[in-house]
Amino acid sequence: MDTDQEPVRVVIVDDEQLVRMALRLVIDGEPDLTVVAEAADGDAALTVVDEQQPDVVLMDVRMPGRDGLSTTRELLTRPTPPRVLMLTTFDSDDLVLGSLRAGALGFVLKDTQPPQILEAVRTVANGNPVLSPAATARVIAAATGPQSAHARTSSREAARTQLSTLTERERETARAIADGLGNPEIAQRLNISIATVKAHTGSLFAKLAVENRVQIALLVRDAEE
Repeated sequence: MDTDQEPVRVVIVDDEQLVRMALRLVIDGEPDLTVVAEAADGDAALTVVDEQQPDVVLMDVRMPGRDGLSTTRELLTRPTPPRVLMLTTFDSDDLVLGSLRAGALGFVLKDTQPPQILEAVRTVANGNPVLSPAATARVIAAATGPQSAHARTSSREAARTQLSTLTERERETARAIADGLGNPEIAQRLNISIATVKAHTGSLFAKLAVENRVQIALLVRDAEE
């Protein structure tokens, strides 16, 4: 680690004080991370984020008043939005999926071990997605269950319309991103250079009007439902 680099600035948003305290203790124990503020609800989160301009927001999904989904959507309209990492339990699947569609970079379960939470914060701070394997299947199941069939049909049609604007290579790149591959793996799969992968990914961001790779993956999944 480069000790001359400024630490990643983190805001913790959770309505439970004990959760905030525990996360602060874990994060502040790392030399490359620092908690600059806490908030107990969505409205307070908007205020402290505007004041502190953090790099990462650890966002609880379910809170009284403005929930994590609404708060995330609002934060990501900012000119220089923070990267949002959602905190969730298994009963928050629908909201987490909505948060990912809104632009959050990922989610971790509240009972995740501290080393994994720290790694998730660092990963998100670098602009990379974090999808907890233990919860991903539950989120997908919630999104594809029979109770959401009508919503799936609408999402599928919208996603296919967006993806129809892509070239064949861009579609292959989007498919590889949805499969969870990084740039080196995509380059190997498609037999192209990493620079070309980055160029295709940039085109995907522009054509699909998305902010990150998670949103690309969700569009691909929607189109295939």
